[in-house]
Amino acid sequence: MSDQEKSKRPSIKLPTKSQHAEYFMPMLESFANRDDLNEVVKNRVAKSCDLLEAGYALFPNGFRKEEDFSEIRAEFEGLETEELEALDRVFCCAGRIVANRSFGKVTFFHLLDRSGKMQCYAAREDMGEEEYAIFKKFDIGDIVGVHGTLFRTKTGELTLSCKSVKLLTKSIRPLPEKYHGLKDVEIRYRQRYVDLIVTPRTREIFRKRTQVVREFRRFMEGHGFMEVETPMMQPIPGGATARPFVTHHNTLDMQLYMRIAPELYLKRLLVGGFEKVFEINRNFRNEGISTQHNPEFTMCEFYWAYATFEDLMDLTEQLFAHIAQAVCGSTVITYQEQEIDLTPGKWTRMGFAESLEKIGGHSADLYTNYDKLAAYIKERGEKVIAGEKLAKLQAKLFDLDVEPRLVQPHFIYHYPTDISPLSRKNEKDPTITDRFELFMTGRELANAFSELNDPVDQRLRFLDQVAEKEAGDDEAHFMDEDYLRALEYGMPPAAGQGIGIDRLVMLLTDSASIREVILFPLLKPES
Repeated sequence: MSDQEKSKRPSIKLPTKSQHAEYFMPMLESFANRDDLNEVVKNRVAKSCDLLEAGYALFPNGFRKEEDFSEIRAEFEGLETEELEALDRVFCCAGRIVANRSFGKVTFFHLLDRSGKMQCYAAREDMGEEEYAIFKKFDIGDIVGVHGTLFRTKTGELTLSCKSVKLLTKSIRPLPEKYHGLKDVEIRYRQRYVDLIVTPRTREIFRKRTQVVREFRRFMEGHGFMEVETPMMQPIPGGATARPFVTHHNTLDMQLYMRIAPELYLKRLLVGGFEKVFEINRNFRNEGISTQHNPEFTMCEFYWAYATFEDLMDLTEQLFAHIAQAVCGSTVITYQEQEIDLTPGKWTRMGFAESLEKIGGHSADLYTNYDKLAAYIKERGEKVIAGEKLAKLQAKLFDLDVEPRLVQPHFIYHYPTDISPLSRKNEKDPTITDRFELFMTGRELANAFSELNDPVDQRLRFLDQVAEKEAGDDEAHFMDEDYLRALEYGMPPAAGQGIGIDRLVMLLTDSASIREVILFPLLKPES
């Protein structure tokens, strides 16, 4: 580095004369204008310099952890003091220091590993004066490896008595103060790595999320479905009415779209002869962000040849009950202080029009009259786009006055054909489709229908969607000639469904916001 570049540095004086101080200057410069962090970080850097000066590495490699704290507790928590003293075993553990109480020659501290916390005990008499003096320079947040034996304190707490404590990773930034933690919600989402350290509930949510996905996969495979993968970048976005993200492939010089749904590719596999397929997939929709929506989200879509949407209702009840029992230990759960009963057979099934009347409280005179309905929608503060079909307005009416009231599991079926471009028409009434959506806790969790496999009918529906897109509807479906070609080869009668994994995890972890169940939700750049 040139003298001129060095002269531009902020004037930062480290409380140390160590030859290693210069190494930390680029990092400290980033804290120059942060009075809240600068002194704390400088003190930690000073300790780091002292450790380096004494010949200790700050980020050594090669330590081999042998036990998790949960394994130790499971095996030895029930032993009495005398039985612990009789154990001829040294444990090798590692974790992050999250609490520290020093009493001069002895120190009690808590380590956190992936399985939870464990109290540890370090004494100068056991470790030796030099190693104990080095240990005293460690900070809360440092990651250490320990070797030790088990004993019980006077209060009966199972504790690891350390024969050695080795620094594995030096923490330069301090963790939030333990009694306050991360209270700022945006910081929790933006700095999820810190949130996971200091918030036990956050760790538990994402452990449960992993369970949910595992049990979902186990259920589907147990019912004969084959897991597949389909493209995330597509030349034509399809399978849902949504605004896509657009990207560009340089080599092929072509515009591509991030997947809004895997539906049309999965149904191509039905054409190819795979009769039961599912995909746990990431989808991308260029839409609003809220407590229920993230532009990148996870779904499971599955397709079942020679089945109907009614078969899917039965399967869905079994699926949710299986996952709830495995993850929560019961089919009756609590969400935001409301008891939700997921027991199969207790779910309500109701037609779309019937729900507008019985739950929404509206008469057919309103929801079948375009002008009256449009006026009502506007009064409620919603937009009405010129040329919108009656079915679109009915869907807005449903969103306003029905969906928020669907607390217990409800299958709402027979949606209007005009808002169901990929669904099979009902054989008795072609103005509606054999489609359902699943609602509970006031939100949608799934969408399903008997699939449209008539290539002529599908082409006409696509043409209607193209006309709506040309009229200004950014969410209308694209024309997909290759998908139509696949249908022309013949797709068996089938039913398919998409279930939102994020919203399912919200339900089973009692989380009010979708950001709570996504590790790294999309946020605006930091100012």
